[in-house]
Amino acid sequence: MMPPLAPAALLEAYLAACRAELAAIKPGNVHVHAAGHRMSVADFEASAALSAPLLTAPGARVGARIEGAVAATRDGVGQNTNLGIVLLCAPLAAAAERPGPLRDGLAAVLAGLDAADAAGLYAAIRLASPGGLGTAERHDVTADGPPPPFLVAMAEAAGRDRIARAYVTGFEDLFTTGLTALAAARARGLSEPWTTTAVHLAFLTGFPDSHIARKFGSDAAERVRAEAEAALRGLPPGEGARAALLAHDAALKAAGLNPGTSADLTVATLFLDAVQRLKDGTPAQPANKS
Repeated sequence: MMPPLAPAALLEAYLAACRAELAAIKPGNVHVHAAGHRMSVADFEASAALSAPLLTAPGARVGARIEGAVAATRDGVGQNTNLGIVLLCAPLAAAAERPGPLRDGLAAVLAGLDAADAAGLYAAIRLASPGGLGTAERHDVTADGPPPPFLVAMAEAAGRDRIARAYVTGFEDLFTTGLTALAAARARGLSEPWTTTAVHLAFLTGFPDSHIARKFGSDAAERVRAEAEAALRGLPPGEGARAALLAHDAALKAAGLNPGTSADLTVATLFLDAVQRLKDGTPAQPANKS
């Protein structure tokens, strides 16, 4: 049976996923080639370092991981840089501590989410105050009283939020879109950072970005998806694509459009891949050689 991962290995896998995402060109998001949306690479590097010990704390509940990581980030960086990343990676970190296949462990973690986890989730969302959150008729995070069950709240939001959807689909997007895009990029002979760009493009062109939809509406999110598909889908990531990717990046940032959910899903895909490799004993892919 596959053993649980050592805490130090899990923490390093999370940090490596965060760093790899920042090293890649991701149109509309912050990366080493261009800051944006009043945030810098340094903000995200600090957020990763601050959140990592809480998110990978051995034996911690998912809600405690989420609340602790978001609180540490808020205290240290002063803004919401990683709520989506934390929401996606916390269950994966908890699942990695279980023996056996990661996907089985993830299913067990999701099935076991309880009221304490829900309280941690809602506290983290209030701390982060994500842009465009607004209010909801049911399960509003700003409302008084005990929070609803974790998966009930996620199911309520799943139709409008891709991260909430992950919780009620067993993280389907990561396994089917993210890992598939990553494997295809590696099969084409790409290595980091272009494999990461390929994952991001799969999410950016595959469905409307939830972060853009929250702030600007579903029509704007679909327009961003369609424009990215027309401009970038089928473009083989690599030096030949650099100019087109950076031009699209600049256009999105000039319009104030931040496909943050696509970036969050990208980090989580890289973390998932690293954790699976650690559990399987598969060597990590070489980095930064394209």
